[in-house]
Amino acid sequence: MSMRTGRAARAGQYAALLGYLVFLAFPFLWLISTAFKPARELGSLHPTWIPENPTLDNFRTAFDEQPLLQAAANSLIAALCAAFIAVLVATPMAYVMARRRSRLSTAATGWVVISQAFPLVLLIIPLFLILKNLHLINTLWGLIMVYVVWALPFALWMLVGYVRAVPAELEEAASVDGAGRLRTLVSVTAPLLAPGIVATALFAFITAWNELFFALVLLKTPEKQTLPVVLTHFIGAEGAADLGPLAAAAFLATLPSLVIFAIIQRRITGGMLAGAVKN
Repeated sequence: MSMRTGRAARAGQYAALLGYLVFLAFPFLWLISTAFKPARELGSLHPTWIPENPTLDNFRTAFDEQPLLQAAANSLIAALCAAFIAVLVATPMAYVMARRRSRLSTAATGWVVISQAFPLVLLIIPLFLILKNLHLINTLWGLIMVYVVWALPFALWMLVGYVRAVPAELEEAASVDGAGRLRTLVSVTAPLLAPGIVATALFAFITAWNELFFALVLLKTPEKQTLPVVLTHFIGAEGAADLGPLAAAAFLATLPSLVIFAIIQRRITGGMLAGAVKN
């Protein structure tokens, strides 16, 4: 009886997982389908999943109408720099907060979590004034600073959890073996933290890559605008969307995140296994 109950529970879990995957995949699959449909099929009253006459015209139109390559380069620079700086700043802070627990570190962790609930509208005016005084409005470096500030709290919160998951006894054992503080951090702690650092950097990158609100407010000239901002140009003044080219451009915009995640996710798992072995 218990075996049947276990199989039924496992089948239910797989069914729930399959339903969740379908729920997540539906918008992306529909986006791909729309990107390859000709204008006649896009206006059809009976839409189909698979384009009857696939075409690349939407991609050609998208590149002809908007500077997608320049916008993608701007987004890539901003996202990579923001992810690198956020992780670089958050890692030592997270280590100190995790290893030296006190009321101050607990209060700081709570403040980090609460700060994520602040609406963006409350932040944009002071950020705009600060960047204006620094002459960083309409610059990628100004946008990068904003992305770092926005990603830092959650990155810090994530890394604190990863640091606390590393047993302090390993560092103590290395110290007993004669390793100094720096050697212990580099040889023992860093390999175990590597998967967490990569995951945090990936989060910061995707957050910056997909962000629209700050970029829309802070960047004015077309050559400085990021990819999410350029995607809004496919929507007319009256709200009418150029659906085919918009879907094609949006599909291209999702590819970097998917490719990076596909490459890194195996290394995250491999890093966890490698870091657990003491050399």
